[in-house]
Amino acid sequence: MNKMPEPTRQAGFFATMKAVLWSFVGIRRRHDARHDADSLDPKAVIVAGLLGGVIFVLALVGVVSWIVR
Repeated sequence: MNKMPEPTRQAGFFATMKAVLWSFVGIRRRHDARHDADSLDPKAVIVAGLLGGVIFVLALVGVVSWIVR
């Protein structure tokens, strides 16, 4: 009576972005991190990380230029 493991469902774009944004903050529950590791596509995580990094840098540049004005 071996039970076959259920196939993991791939996370969508917004779930991937949410996981990447939580990783930027550095706060993540162990259960959620394991779920992310099972359901996220590594290529999508890389793209989401690069996109999040670009948005973060542009936000910093915008805030600094607004303050310096």
